[in-house]
Amino acid sequence: MTSIAPIRDPRQDWLLTPANAAVVIIDYQPTQIHSVNSINTSDLIHHIVTVARTAKVYGLPIVLSTVNVATTRNQETVPPLKEALDGVPSYDRTSINAWEDAEFVAAVQATGRKKLIMCALWTEACLAFPTLDALREGYEVYPVVDAIGGTSTLAHETALRRVEQAGAQLITIPQLICELQRDWNRSETVEPFLDLMFEARAFVGL
Repeated sequence: MTSIAPIRDPRQDWLLTPANAAVVIIDYQPTQIHSVNSINTSDLIHHIVTVARTAKVYGLPIVLSTVNVATTRNQETVPPLKEALDGVPSYDRTSINAWEDAEFVAAVQATGRKKLIMCALWTEACLAFPTLDALREGYEVYPVVDAIGGTSTLAHETALRRVEQAGAQLITIPQLICELQRDWNRSETVEPFLDLMFEARAFVGL
């Protein structure tokens, strides 16, 4: 059996596709990661690496940003994520809100994508602020809820409510992977799709 011939333009599709979305990753640095209390540290790192690997498998543009590395007040992106993002340039800032940094915004605009899959630390600051700004500028923003974290569970959940009320569309890693794959006939990504789903622990117990 084969699927019906494609009837949806992957660039205009209202769902996420490899042709209409970009991934934004902000401030996965030691200080931020080790001050997150809404998710286990090892799980957080594992999850953001899975998001990065997903972006690479499906060929999505990636915008990576750090804060205060050039000023020496902070350290670079943590090694497991940096390794997964091999070849992706990093845009360093001083602003807590990445959307207030001209170089970062220019990098997002240069992707040509209006759907932004957003991951940032912390949820209540470096995820919430650029999400709210991007929404006001006509972008669709998809925070990956299991790849982000806040200084407390309350801070994390309150920030998610705020951005969702503003129009952000919350998404999980397994949903992201399935939405990008969408059809088993996309044979070139079936094997990495399955690998990613196992990595996302979607098939635990099989």
